[in-house]
Amino acid sequence: MSKIKPSKGAPYARILGVGGYRPTRVVPNEVILETIDSSDEWIRSRSGIETRHWASDEETVAAMSIEASGKAIADAGISAEQIGGVIVSTVSHFKQTPAVATEIAHKLGTAKAAAFDISAGCAGFGYGLTLAKGMIVEGSAEYVLVIGVERLSDLTDLEDRATAFLFGDGAGAVVVGPSQEPAIGPTVWGSEGDKSDTIKQTVAWTEYDSNDKFPAITQEGQAVFRWAVFEMAKVAKEALDVAGITADELDVFIPHQANERIIDSMVKTLKLPETVTVARDVRTTGNTSAASIPLAMERLLATGEAKSGDTALVIGFGAGLVYAATVVTLP
Repeated sequence: MSKIKPSKGAPYARILGVGGYRPTRVVPNEVILETIDSSDEWIRSRSGIETRHWASDEETVAAMSIEASGKAIADAGISAEQIGGVIVSTVSHFKQTPAVATEIAHKLGTAKAAAFDISAGCAGFGYGLTLAKGMIVEGSAEYVLVIGVERLSDLTDLEDRATAFLFGDGAGAVVVGPSQEPAIGPTVWGSEGDKSDTIKQTVAWTEYDSNDKFPAITQEGQAVFRWAVFEMAKVAKEALDVAGITADELDVFIPHQANERIIDSMVKTLKLPETVTVARDVRTTGNTSAASIPLAMERLLATGEAKSGDTALVIGFGAGLVYAATVVTLP
């Protein structure tokens, strides 16, 4: 017989609060057109993007995260001292170590919360949410802060016609805490490493020479589009199935804000009724990778397009290639 005592966590977990931060500088397509041969109409028709936000030197990964997290903590109605874990998903914190999560946990005033970074690209928020749920149910933390944050403007090649217009900066955060009823469904997640070259950093840091162009994110647009449209719709459907939710019972759909054409195709494939509110934050925020889902969630709630208690399907997908989808009750 095992001598280890069983864990004593909450029966379930839920999102209790959400917060977002978008840098003050708004960048319209006209600025992007200064360095690539394209047009505003082409960018809008291919991606849906009209503007994006780019961070200043002061709007660091940590600074943006702290702003978003403070809002999420206030929205959840708890104090920073009650946070037992801080999970940060990002690909644009350039220090390999220490994790930026430790700086954020300290500056927020947590009581020595467990803190770590994860790198799961655009699926990172879903990965972090799943880990937070496990920590709460297992009993290692009562409240966990999950942050998706990116400064993708640092990793954008403004001369690359295929990607220069896509990326933006920002931070989104949620507080996950105990629940007496299921409010975060089972996660459908995974990876397809055989497709890892379709979205990647142009040059590894170990191969980077200061005389070369700074490393940037590049992608094979058509291959990624096909994968996202056909394969991720299947993942989204599976997430609904394992949560015991039908498309007709869904209130909100919050997919990764990569491209509005991908969003439209997923809505059509999933046969979502017109009553379902669909997040389209990509239009004014661009693709913020790990930050895109919590930022879109925050905006839907702030504008009243979605309301507390709504049932939402969230799905993230990107570099790796990785993906994560789940059904949640909105805070």
